[in-house]
Amino acid sequence: MATPRRALCSPAVRAAGLARPAARHMSSGALRRTELYALHKGAGAKFAPFAGWEMPLLYGDQGALDSHLHTRQHASVFDVSHMLQTRIVGRDRHRFLERLVVADVAELPVGAAALSLFTNENGGIEDDTIITQHEDSLYVVSNAGCADKDLAHLQHHAQALRAQGADVHVHTIDDHSLVALQGPAAQAALERLAGGDFSQMPFMTGRFVDIGGVRCHVARSG
Repeated sequence: MATPRRALCSPAVRAAGLARPAARHMSSGALRRTELYALHKGAGAKFAPFAGWEMPLLYGDQGALDSHLHTRQHASVFDVSHMLQTRIVGRDRHRFLERLVVADVAELPVGAAALSLFTNENGGIEDDTIITQHEDSLYVVSNAGCADKDLAHLQHHAQALRAQGADVHVHTIDDHSLVALQGPAAQAALERLAGGDFSQMPFMTGRFVDIGGVRCHVARSG
């Protein structure tokens, strides 16, 4: 069976021509909703709580096995906008993040990404993460279940480093959606949408692409 390939596109809401992206918002209850909530609901999604979010679980009469097999045999789109997205800026951004993760961030080429781990002062693991090198910033994605902890960890250490005169700032990305396109047909599906060739895009790299007139960042990761 072919290995699934994933492409991350942001902002996904505008790329799909569905709506203008806005900040992630609260539902009428305690659970937050992604900007694709209305699309999921219109498709007959059954929702379940996950990490403080109201997330789609199944659609219509589809079962979990049906969904799994379709992804493994073809391709499926997953709304992963509940994950924490942060952008780290400032001239000391590499020095800052290398104090917190086990990756050689400064040596990443522009457009390249690294799977890494947030660690604490005792060498313990706080969470796993993907870090992408952009020309003027570091784009960091970590898990929804650890979002509050990860953000507090980043902000605490950024504040401490700024107190020593460093130039580093951590910004959350709330106006971009994040989707994962996964399955053996993912590349072909994305090429039809973007009108480009992604066959030469290596694993753990990304680039900016226009999809439906919207500037998106597409990455091959997983």
